[in-house]
Order: sequence, then C-alpha cells, then structure tokens
Amino acid sequence: MAIGNERQEGDADGSKLKLGQRTERDLTDVESPVSDNFAFSLFDLDWDIFTQHIEGAINRVPALEQTGIKGLQDSTAHGALRGPLAERARSGSPEIQELLENLATMESMEGRALKETTENLAKQDLQELLENPGHIGAAGKEGKQGGKGSKGTIGTQGPVGKTGPVGAQGHPGRSGPEGLRGIPGSAVLTEQGCVFQERHGWERPGWFNKDGAAPLIDYDYYGAYDIKKNENYKYQELLGKEYTFDFPPHHDVIKSECLSCRHGVAVFDMSYFGKFYLTGPDAKKAADWLFTADVNKKPGSTVYTCMLNKGGGTEADLTVSRLEAGAANLPLAPQSNGDVYYLAIGGGVAEHNWNHIRTTLQDQGFRCELTDHSEDMGMISIQGPKSREVLQEVLDTDLSNDAFAFSTHKVVNAAGHQVRAMRLSFVGELGWELHIPKDSCLPVYHAVMAAGAKHGIINSGYRAIDSLSIEKGYRHWHADLRPDDTPLESGLGFTCKLKSSIPFQGRERLEKQKEEGLRRRIVCFTIDESVKPEMIC
Repeated sequence: MAIGNERQEGDADGSKLKLGQRTERDLTDVESPVSDNFAFSLFDLDWDIFTQHIEGAINRVPALEQTGIKGLQDSTAHGALRGPLAERARSGSPEIQELLENLATMESMEGRALKETTENLAKQDLQELLENPGHIGAAGKEGKQGGKGSKGTIGTQGPVGKTGPVGAQGHPGRSGPEGLRGIPGSAVLTEQGCVFQERHGWERPGWFNKDGAAPLIDYDYYGAYDIKKNENYKYQELLGKEYTFDFPPHHDVIKSECLSCRHGVAVFDMSYFGKFYLTGPDAKKAADWLFTADVNKKPGSTVYTCMLNKGGGTEADLTVSRLEAGAANLPLAPQSNGDVYYLAIGGGVAEHNWNHIRTTLQDQGFRCELTDHSEDMGMISIQGPKSREVLQEVLDTDLSNDAFAFSTHKVVNAAGHQVRAMRLSFVGELGWELHIPKDSCLPVYHAVMAAGAKHGIINSGYRAIDSLSIEKGYRHWHADLRPDDTPLESGLGFTCKLKSSIPFQGRERLEKQKEEGLRRRIVCFTIDESVKPEMIC
C-alpha cells in the first residue's frame, strides 16, 4: 500500500471516512478530449490509478469493499496543487496560486480548529486578491510562479506533479523543470555544466558543475506504471546533495564563481529578466507617478528606482532607461514620437511588476502602452575588474569612464550584432549588461567567451549573484524587501525624489514617516564566515 492515511470525519458518529494517498500522478483523467461545453463538467476519475490505492485501504478496512465513494479531492497541502488539472486552474493570474494552496491546505488539515483557521486564511487571500491584486505571497512562498507565457508544469521535472519531502514548501529540487520558458543559450550552458533553477516559469543558471554536463532527461514517474526508472541521473544526484543542513559539496564551486567575479571576470546569463517598454502620450506623467526616482533624465540615462503602493510600501525595485524617440528597432527600441522608457526587472517578480504597472495606469487614467519583450531579448552580464578589457575587444565603442559612465546605456555593435549595453552591476563590480535580440544571443556570448579566455573568464550563476549582492548590502525584493517596507525603512531613500515637487504614488506616507521618524529599518550585518551552519541554527 502506498503512503497514505485514513481518518473519520463528519458528525459525532464518525459517519464519514476520508482516505488520503500519495500518488506519482493526478487521479483525474485529463488526457481525454474536452468538449466545448465542459464549463460545468468534471474530469472523470482515473480508476486504474485509484484502484491500486483503494485495494490497500480495503485490506485495512474490509467494510470499504461494500462502501460507496462520495467524491474525490486531488490536491496536497505540502506544496502547490499538482499536475495538469491544477495548471488549468492556475492559467489565469498567477496570484491565484496562493489562494489555491490555502484551499488545499484547508481540505487536508486535521482538526476542526485548524480547518477553520485555513478557511479564514483562504477567504482573506480572496478578499485581498480582489481589493489589491499582486500582494498575496509577495513576502512568503513566492506564489507568483508561471506568469504569462509559461507552459507545462510549475516546479516539477516532468508533465506531472511531485510532492517532494513532506511539509517542504519550495523544495530545492524544484530546479530546471521541463516545459519552462528557456533562455536562448540553454543548450550551450547545459553542455558547460549548468545546473538550472526555476523562477517564475523561466529557467535560469544556478551554478556550473565542473564535472561536466548534467542535463535533464525524461521524467520517470519514480519507476511506476511500467516506466523504467532513470539510472545514473547526474542532475538528480546533484540536487540530492542540496538536501543538507551543512554546506553542499558544490559550495566551493559557487565560492570560486564569486571570487572570479571579485578578482577577474565572470559572465552571468540573466535572460529571464522582464523587459518592458512604456510609451504613449502620457508616458512621462506615468513615469513620474510610478517611479520614486526622477527617471526623466536625458536619453541614454539609466536610473535605479522603486515603485510604491498607495501606502508607501515597496512594490518593486528596477532600472528604468530613457530612450530616444524614433522609428522602431525592435526588440531594442519601439516606435515612438514621444517619451520612451525601457524597464528591466528581475524575472522572478516580472509578472508582479507588470500587474502593478497596468493597474496603476488604469486607475490613474494615463494614456500609455506597456509592451512586453521579455522573450524577444536575452541578457548577459559581464562583471569584474577585467570586464572592460574583455568587452573592449567585443564592442565597437569606447568603454572608458569618460566615454561610458556608470548608469548609462547605448546601442552598440557586438561581434556584428546590435545590442543595448548598460553600465550597471548587481554584484558591486565594474561591469556591463548586454541586452541582446534573441537570435543574436549565442554569437555575442561566444564572442565574449573567446575574448575573455585569456583573462580567465568563467560562467557563473544566480547562486553566486545572490551571495555577491548580499555582501554589497543590495536589497532583494520579496526576501528582505516587501510591500510593507518603505524605501526609508529599507535604506533606499536615495531613490526617492522627495527634494523635488514631483508627486508620486506613496509620497505622502514617506513624507509623514520622515517627519515622525523611523520605528524600524533594514540593516546589513556581516558575520564570521567560518561559523558552521549548525552553530547558527
């Protein structure tokens, strides 16, 4: 009998018996054709899967053999709702996922008090979603996975769900699933040992295995249903080494990626970033209202800024670049006769930002157009003290401080391809981001790696980025920066145009907070890196 449980429910006489079973796939039959009139119908139960579990329950409780089945609930409280059926339920706004998780928890909790608690939580989620879209899960379990355009399953390694360790919400094993929006250089990075992560329905590099490629292979259903279980699955073995309270064996590999960036040069593929254009007659008015910083600098400027909610809480941090008006040069520039802004946003929160901007534009009545070119462009970031030497051989422009200042951008040629180069850094080192049309990503990447070979350039992933940015005290939205933290509390007051008279969303709260004084603020501590994890726990 598979792992499961049985418990009495219902009235005082315990007239109901609930059976719970762990399965490798959904119990509902979602493979059969769906008619156009399916809106008020239900999927049939897949009896072949159900039978193998009910037989074990009958062996334990013989009376079940003559007992009717009232209904089926196909969900789990240990993670998101699973499989294709859940994906259909999530196909709308991704914020719905958190609501679904709480509903699943409510149905599977033991004890009336806990059930009432989770029921109230689900109701609160629904009310909050209706009143203030985008806030559910913003600071917790990353409910916003699988945004617009994502396909396949979320957080699995195949076409069906995987519950993973009991009680683990957000497993390290949820890395590199099939069916994600892939980055342009995915196959090349895989060959070079990339171990991918999954964020928001995208794949992104996590770290690079020095022992060679560890590609994903077809899902094996744990060897069930006459499907041969995968053997010598290198990728799975690497993930398994993450399940430890100590540093994983590849901790030193990530350390070497960090040190290469600090002392030499490293390349980071950040193609999963959200890339939006804001245009239209009221684009300047919208930019003034949306962004805490004054982004209306001269074309060619790039500004780090925040976006706030009505209560002054931080909804996002991002970069906004002012572009020249002119003819379309997509995906590097849209056609516009007026103000044009290019927004580059962390991919894990791109959908949240998209919804926040669209809602604000609608509420304020701004005549603007927000367009998404996230899938039309890739993005690689070349960082480290030797980055200028490497890129000077690839780009056809002067990269000196006077010619290419920090927080500026320009369209240049890289190995014969047009790209938008930005002098920015998420890791606190000298470096540039290259925003590249999708079809040009691989040629540009190969040119960078060839030019950097003599400088010891290496591929690096987001595990290194996270470590490097933490060392610099940079804020990571949703982890240490949430919608209930103001920029003043977060050490981001420098992004706010409070010395100007320009109104922006949330300004009144910041002015009041500045007048009354802060009652809390985020600070960055450094600790002795030799302290073992068990001592911290």
